[in-house]
Amino acid sequence: MEQGPYKYIRDGNGKVSRVFRIGTRKSQLARIQTDSVAEKLKELYPELNLEIVGMSTLGDKILDTALSKIGEKSLFTKELENALERNEVDLVVHSLKDLPTTLPAGFTIGAVLKRENPHDAVVLHPKHVGKTLDTLPDSSVIGTSSLRRAAQLKKRFPHLQFKDIRGNLNTRLKKLDEKEDYAAIILAAAGLGRMGWDDRISQILGPEDCMYAVGQGALAVEVRARDLDILEMVSVLHHPETVLRCITERAFLRCLEGGCSVPVAVNTEVKDSQLYLTGAVFSLDGSDSLKETMQTSIATDDKSVDEEVDERVQRVGVTASKICGGAQDRAERLGIDLANLLLSKGAKEILTVARQLNDAR
Repeated sequence: MEQGPYKYIRDGNGKVSRVFRIGTRKSQLARIQTDSVAEKLKELYPELNLEIVGMSTLGDKILDTALSKIGEKSLFTKELENALERNEVDLVVHSLKDLPTTLPAGFTIGAVLKRENPHDAVVLHPKHVGKTLDTLPDSSVIGTSSLRRAAQLKKRFPHLQFKDIRGNLNTRLKKLDEKEDYAAIILAAAGLGRMGWDDRISQILGPEDCMYAVGQGALAVEVRARDLDILEMVSVLHHPETVLRCITERAFLRCLEGGCSVPVAVNTEVKDSQLYLTGAVFSLDGSDSLKETMQTSIATDDKSVDEEVDERVQRVGVTASKICGGAQDRAERLGIDLANLLLSKGAKEILTVARQLNDAR
């Protein structure tokens, strides 16, 4: 039964309880990711009634154009957010790397789950099994839809060629296996792992070869900021270290005004209460680049824990009231400071040329 903006069900004893509807993309990977979040919520709240609502996004529908050419910042999120705004769903599960660094008014990221392997992986055509990018024949074609990956790998492996490949994971693997168009494709290791396809990974690309995308490997739960009960419910899914790493990455990207149409990459790690951020920008062919590393303390300041939940206390779209606010502030400042350092060294010029060249292609 519907009542106002919410949905309720009545059990056999006449008891009425609310149904929480979770929005997701329809792809197999998106559904696996959403199911994993639903399972975690059910473990924490056994009485919870959950319903999963699948829908297609613009990024799922336009498959004949490179992502970087479409020029839409919310390719894989807008339709889901529209449903959230219309109260057709109550929370939405995203791959965090798909979420723009500035969210629409009234929305917030209520949970960032523990990050899985954020690095990129090489999946080889069956005839090249046993090889690496280094040992593939000259002029081998590598499929990737990411300017970030192509820019870094063109510089690192000049004997290879890079070509756009679109579609969900299943589609891209099918294009690789059933045709001779590609010697290999580059995919996120986390997605392959969630699909149970770790055995297809021939090589994990470390930061010396290919730094990863902002938020890659982490799942996010987006909610309406006014729904304090839902915000409280999902907040227990936050993984503190992942939250801080992703806040600094998102702050770095937002300050650079980057997105999928320009090559921006990061690498973060936490050691001994220090958060390290390496950030880089690249020209489209990788010949021009800037890369720097900075660090900050994320030691807990007890006085700033348990902030009041407030939409105005978002940091790059993330509300994490149970995680030290001071540490979140320092993580956000780290991303901004590193971006400003790169901008002072000419990052804006590199990214402007990259954007112009990409638009002209």
